[in-house]
Amino acid sequence: MKITNVKAFTMDSFRMNWNFVKVETDEGIYGWGEASLGTNENALEGMVQDLKRLVVGRNPFEIEKMMFELYRDIYWKGGPVFFSALSAIEMAMWDICGKAMNVPCYTFFGGKIRDEVNMYANAWFVGARTPTEFAAKAKRTKELGIRAMKWDPFGSSHMTISKEQLQRSSDIVGSVREAVGPEVELLIECHGRFFPTAALEISRELEQYKPMLLEEPCVPDNMDSTAYVRAHSNIPIAAGERGYGKYAFQEILEKHAVDILQPDVFHAGGLLEGKKVAAMAEAKHIMVSFHNPSGPVSNAAVLQLAATVPNFLIHEIMLTDGSFRKQVSTEEVHYHDGCIKIPDKPGLGIDLDEEIIKAHPYKPRNLRHYTGTVTDIRSKDDTVYYFKELEHETYI
Repeated sequence: MKITNVKAFTMDSFRMNWNFVKVETDEGIYGWGEASLGTNENALEGMVQDLKRLVVGRNPFEIEKMMFELYRDIYWKGGPVFFSALSAIEMAMWDICGKAMNVPCYTFFGGKIRDEVNMYANAWFVGARTPTEFAAKAKRTKELGIRAMKWDPFGSSHMTISKEQLQRSSDIVGSVREAVGPEVELLIECHGRFFPTAALEISRELEQYKPMLLEEPCVPDNMDSTAYVRAHSNIPIAAGERGYGKYAFQEILEKHAVDILQPDVFHAGGLLEGKKVAAMAEAKHIMVSFHNPSGPVSNAAVLQLAATVPNFLIHEIMLTDGSFRKQVSTEEVHYHDGCIKIPDKPGLGIDLDEEIIKAHPYKPRNLRHYTGTVTDIRSKDDTVYYFKELEHETYI
């Protein structure tokens, strides 16, 4: 079997753009990968084209060899655009291997050690501004059977946080805790933007609400800052979504910067690199929660890998992409009792509709981490939740 073509697609998904990669072969079997960065989409498409000439004609089963040589032969190593393009191609090759052998991708990573994973919801808070509104959204989300929720309550704060904003953030987290009770896990997102002193002030204020973790409290370009916060925080510290390749994670682990490592397999080098990074964390007794705020292919890939990782903690899923994802993909995620089942279909177990992708071309979209608001491009009335039915088992 030989690779005959590598295609890059960018589509508008309302809150961001999704980047997909399709790898085709001379036997008619193809695979899908995802590299959605949320920014730099045009550069990413260009990088896929740059790598294409090094990929076409090769055997898609020789994944380790190809990834090693692609990394070796690129002079400017590292960075999100290169690693994301590399990750998507790698992911698509595993998809091809699974389809060719009629087995799920988890087969290649040691097989399943679990049939389902705990999950937490992101994007459940769309439209909320005040503590009362966050509480109402959280209560509704809990009623859907969700047992863990993540969000960023810090408004437009950057590097430092005022006493007024800290109190407002505390009120939001407190209102959510009161609404959902002690049994629901709360995950607090910082988006990597605070000085260590501010991060510790936040940690000390919020520990009364017993969060599961504080994510990316400091700017990720200096892991000493995150390590300092981790050493002094009573809330477990999570980070790693902006690490590219095993070498970056070696630094994070050596500096004892995290309690929970969050590699992003569609930016960090792909599924095999993700497995290696998880093993590095396991050797230091660090739990892993793969970063997964993007589209349906990344979700399918992360589930395949999470099935095989002994130190896997919890799976991230976007709660309000529902109907749109169903239009573009064959994604079928089974949710029950706070958990997502591991799919057993060949490969990644998912296919995409190219015509739907082309019908939603790229649109510039800015990330909105520091604007002081959390908004959805669609109207509130058009917001569609993943979990629409409150049955024993719910389908996304």
